[in-house]
Amino acid sequence: MSYSDNMFASLFDKQKANQFNIGNTNYKERVKKLKKLKHALEYTYKQDIRDALYADFKKPQLEVDLTEIYPVIDEIKFVSKNLKTWLKKQQVDTPLAMLGSSSYIINEPKGVCLIISPWNYPVNLTFGPLVSAIAGGNTVILKPSEMTPNTSSLMARIVADLFEENEIALVEGEVKTSKALLELPFNHIFFTGSPTVGKIVMRAASKHLTSVTLELGGKSPTIIDDSVDIDKVVGKIVYGKFMNAGQTCIAPDYVLIDERIKSKFIASFKNQIKTFYNENPESSESYSRIVNEKHFKRLLESLEDSKSRNSKIESGGHTNESENYIEPTLISDLDSKSQLMQEEIFGPVLPLKTYKTLEEAVGYINSKEKPLALYIYSKKKKNINYILDNTRAGTTCVNHNLLQYLNHNLPFGGSNNSGIGKSHGYFGFLEFTNQRSLLKQHTLGAVDLLKPPYTNWKQKIVDLTIKWF
Repeated sequence: MSYSDNMFASLFDKQKANQFNIGNTNYKERVKKLKKLKHALEYTYKQDIRDALYADFKKPQLEVDLTEIYPVIDEIKFVSKNLKTWLKKQQVDTPLAMLGSSSYIINEPKGVCLIISPWNYPVNLTFGPLVSAIAGGNTVILKPSEMTPNTSSLMARIVADLFEENEIALVEGEVKTSKALLELPFNHIFFTGSPTVGKIVMRAASKHLTSVTLELGGKSPTIIDDSVDIDKVVGKIVYGKFMNAGQTCIAPDYVLIDERIKSKFIASFKNQIKTFYNENPESSESYSRIVNEKHFKRLLESLEDSKSRNSKIESGGHTNESENYIEPTLISDLDSKSQLMQEEIFGPVLPLKTYKTLEEAVGYINSKEKPLALYIYSKKKKNINYILDNTRAGTTCVNHNLLQYLNHNLPFGGSNNSGIGKSHGYFGFLEFTNQRSLLKQHTLGAVDLLKPPYTNWKQKIVDLTIKWF
């Protein structure tokens, strides 16, 4: 639905006035809402979603099903199965010194929430967090990206079809719209995007002391040692890197490889590209396009910058501006100051960097900001443990990539520059709830005996308490 700037406050007020009605719903009512969303994605709007994403950047149908629709449906199934347990008042131990009391944790709704989602996986990264927000009992305003207009418009229809705007509403618009929304005193903001914009969101949230979940990105490294089966490894990396034409926040951003197997990697890479996308990936129905001209030119500029620094294109490199097409590209001998090695690539270009020792590779990773994902390919337990012990990252996958995102039992999110907070499953539910502490006093307790005036025998009770309890 389209809103003018002066309507945002009104919409916010409607949701604020309704927040306790929504917050007091039980698990059955919340699951019913989630199942309505599931049916819409799985049946009512499934083909519309496929068509919209193809119109926005030629996303292949199977990729839409696998990366946009399935993760949300799977999240709904997982949350629906567990929500009754999550919403139960949880009793915790009470110290003996507080005898006569009982203690509990209540997961209560945060209130009115804002979800700002990106363009690269618009359905997944809009409705995925929404599942957690509904599970937590919140009212929600959604703001998807304007860079995928067909999909954003369709999601607005879906939301309007399923929910009243005083509970869940979707607002379309550009940067001006996001800025206007960020002026409002939301109880929680969930943002997915770049670290640069994440800082803007956090700055805006600080004005109202609004809590935030920031799912950001960064340069996710992939380390390969000389113990691997190179063809199997390259097949996995090519799949993870070039899905969605590399426009994935947890895609391998660059490869650090033992210098002794560099040539084997390059040969295998060329073969895998042909296997996945045939001799001419531009004609492949399994390969997406760059989302718009702006991002196409950004990537083209990065490629030209690397060429000017005498880097070597090992495979790919062809482009077509009229189609926003960039061929899957492998590039080596990169200057450390090149754009491709300084900025998150977010496109179908894979830098290849060699190392002599594992310590050298780990040192290079630690010279950068903490990544959202770190990938390790090795058959040597000693090497795997060394990398895990001596690096820091939001998520890690060993001998594969991207899969850590799909396990709802794992928290997903970054650290520092790559994000704040976690999502998925129970961890997403916790982001959209406040863990409210509750203590109930049932009988006269020790504390009640220690009121003024303070006497010697009361001092003795305190001394015994400190010593024994």
